Parts: sequence; C-alpha cells; structure tokens
Amino acid sequence: MIILITGASHTGKTALAQQLLEKYKYPYLSMDHLKMGLIRSGNTSLTPISDDSDLTSYLWPIVREIIKTAIENKQNLIVEGCYIPFEWQKDFDSDYLENIKYFCLVMSEEYIRNHFADIEKYANTIENRLDDEWCTMESVLADNAGMLELAQRYNVNYILIEHKYEINIDL
Repeated sequence: MIILITGASHTGKTALAQQLLEKYKYPYLSMDHLKMGLIRSGNTSLTPISDDSDLTSYLWPIVREIIKTAIENKQNLIVEGCYIPFEWQKDFDSDYLENIKYFCLVMSEEYIRNHFADIEKYANTIENRLDDEWCTMESVLADNAGMLELAQRYNVNYILIEHKYEINIDL
C-alpha cells in the first residue's frame, strides 16, 4: 500500500507520516528530504526557495516512479510532502491506483484563527525549520484556503481540520 500525504505547510504532514510509520511499520519518504538531497548534491539548480510549481515539476516525476517501483515490488511506502500534484491520479493506471491512498490535510479558517499559537508551537515537532519567518496567520490562512479550493476542484480526498487537531487514519 502506498500512502500519499500532502497539504499546506504546518498542517502536520510529517507528523502524520511519523505516526503511520510507528503504527504500521511502513517506511516513509519525505519529499523535503529528497528535495534537499538533490539540491545539496548539485543535481539541480533549484533552491529551497524556488517556486513550488518548479519544485513539483522536478520532484514529482522522480517520486512517481519510486511509487510505481514500490507497488510492483509489493512494498508499502508513505510519501509525504507538498509537492504532490492534485492531478496525481493521471500518472497511474488502475492497477497502480488500487494500491494508493491519498490524503490532503487542510486546516479550516476557524481552526487557524483559534489555534494559531499551537500551529507556531508545533512547527518544529518533527523537523527543524531553519527559516520560518513566513509563518504568519495571514500566510497560513491563504495557504490552507488555496489547498482547500484545489482539493475541491480536483475532487481529491482531503481531511479538514476544524475544531480539534486529531487525525486518525486506519489502513
């Protein structure tokens, strides 16, 4: 089984991947780790602050083929990151799709407004963010509103975090 986890920044993608790893013993691939490995090794001219669409265009073809390889070898894998395109399904035929579960994490406006201090507090729970100055209430609101609009437009599975931050996924 392949689990894809995407969503806006600060929604808990990495924490959820870690939780699933501990519960199911599935390994996970962080697209941010892949991005930084490719950048630091000089295999791309992209940078950590390159446009998300450029990073997605570069990273997704690599990750897509990793997913296919894992399915062909009957291996489980969790892939998490914000560089999974909303039209990801077009890259897989039905034999692959039946082995993939997709989750997009989105926080509601109400949740963000009522829990912004917690969002900031838990920003570094799993990964150290060296430069998190962009994390303002306005940017988090805009990022999540954009993710929700895209999730609805592309009719993908999304988890709306509304009142309490609690995500339980049973596979």
